[in-house]
Amino acid sequence: MALQLNSYLTMDGNAREAIDFYIQALKAEVLFIQSFGEMPENPEFPLPEEVKERISHATLKVGDSVLMFSDSFPGNPPQKGSMLSICVTTDDYADSERIFNALQEGGEVEMPLQQTFFSPGYAMVTDKFGVLFQIFTKSPQ
Repeated sequence: MALQLNSYLTMDGNAREAIDFYIQALKAEVLFIQSFGEMPENPEFPLPEEVKERISHATLKVGDSVLMFSDSFPGNPPQKGSMLSICVTTDDYADSERIFNALQEGGEVEMPLQQTFFSPGYAMVTDKFGVLFQIFTKSPQ
């Protein structure tokens, strides 16, 4: 089982600025960056224009570590204490499911484990200690 824990920062519309800052301050390297406007369109959920330039997901390499980012939607800013989450990355759906089920015990499911356009198994759950986890299953290569 391959398992990684990465810090995930949710910003209030200034993720691009934060990324540029960390590139300079930490000599980070951009591994991936995508705006909401670059995501596949969903006719059931059209994006407002002011959201399209915000970052839907970015990954920076900082030394031997990874730092991930996204922007929140306008009008839904991250609350103090919820800007940082832990992204648990696995390469196996069964492992993701086991971790999700364990973390939700006594906690609160923010997004059930489900297939998305970017992962065969993605979820968000706040555990019983108030820690927000994202569970991300890598797509098979």
